[in-house]
Amino acid sequence: MGLLAFRDRPKADAAASLARLAALGVTVKVATGDNPLVAQKVVGDLGLPSGGTLTGIDVDGMDDAQLTAAAETATVFARVSPEQKARLVGLLRHPGRAVGFLGDGVNDALALHAADVGISVDTASDVAKDAADVVLLEKDLGVLADGITEGRRIFANTIKYVLMGTSSNFGNMFSAAGASAFLSFLPMLPSQILLNNLLYDASRLAIPTDHVDSEQLRRPSHWDIGFIRRFMLLFGLISSLFDFVTFAVMLGVFQAGPNLFRTGWFVESLATQTLVIFAVRTRRVPFLRSRPSWQLTTAALGIVAVGFVIPMTPLAGPLGFTPLPIGFFLVLLAMVPVYLVLIELGKLMFYAEHEHVPPRPDRGTARRIHRRAGSFSRADR
Repeated sequence: MGLLAFRDRPKADAAASLARLAALGVTVKVATGDNPLVAQKVVGDLGLPSGGTLTGIDVDGMDDAQLTAAAETATVFARVSPEQKARLVGLLRHPGRAVGFLGDGVNDALALHAADVGISVDTASDVAKDAADVVLLEKDLGVLADGITEGRRIFANTIKYVLMGTSSNFGNMFSAAGASAFLSFLPMLPSQILLNNLLYDASRLAIPTDHVDSEQLRRPSHWDIGFIRRFMLLFGLISSLFDFVTFAVMLGVFQAGPNLFRTGWFVESLATQTLVIFAVRTRRVPFLRSRPSWQLTTAALGIVAVGFVIPMTPLAGPLGFTPLPIGFFLVLLAMVPVYLVLIELGKLMFYAEHEHVPPRPDRGTARRIHRRAGSFSRADR
């Protein structure tokens, strides 16, 4: 009697969004119950590189090992059932890879549950939205690219905070322990240590505003306690080395008593551990190849200035400080550039060695005992 043709064009920005995901190292595959020719046409229209097509019949004819190998290269899985989608997701996750699944129909519920991150949209079926971890309010793949980028930026800045905190605290405590072995007085009073930490932490409050180098956004990062430990030991000891140089200057040059000694170490410690933020925040050369945010720059320099001024204010007496001689500031101005250069050399050595450290064994199920708090939020249903 006749023929009706329906055309459902891909969204205009879909191809650009897929290109952004590819640039972020995200591999996109299509699992659908539709005809394979239709799926291949859409994939081609969107410029998604095709590694081949598997149908539901093909999937059923393979064992897990064969399907895992085939799924690594195939781009399109057509005429697949809900159970087959979930099986594919599970096999792709098995090598330790993080897998997200985007679906909006009842048939997608099993795969949404099986994925590390189940993603649906606000107009999806109730079953799909209930099974998903994330529900997008807009049907836009670009939102996923934005989310991945922001997540990696937040993680990178979090690691900066951890690296700075562990290395500086380790260095300070190592210096305090070493100084206590040969001094007849406390190298720094408890109230001074607390004030030092408070000011240092105040400077790091601006880290969430900091820029992240582009190479850190191209691929996901992982929590690595071994990396943090090695970083803490190396840069903590470098920091402690300059603390001991300060001790020698205060005792040998300025014949410092308890108050003058504590004041000198307080100012030097605060200045070095705060300014090193600019070096630790990037693997590049700071300022020349990687600029910090203006908020972080202002916070760090402002805290250093506060540390210089405190011994000259009325608060100096109650805090146990005393004004420092001009000669100390001249020595400090000479020490800080040397310290920062040594930190840069340490960075080159550390990251060169880090590239050759073998990766840890697959975290597998230990990292994904349960990927979300969904069981708790749904316990009353």
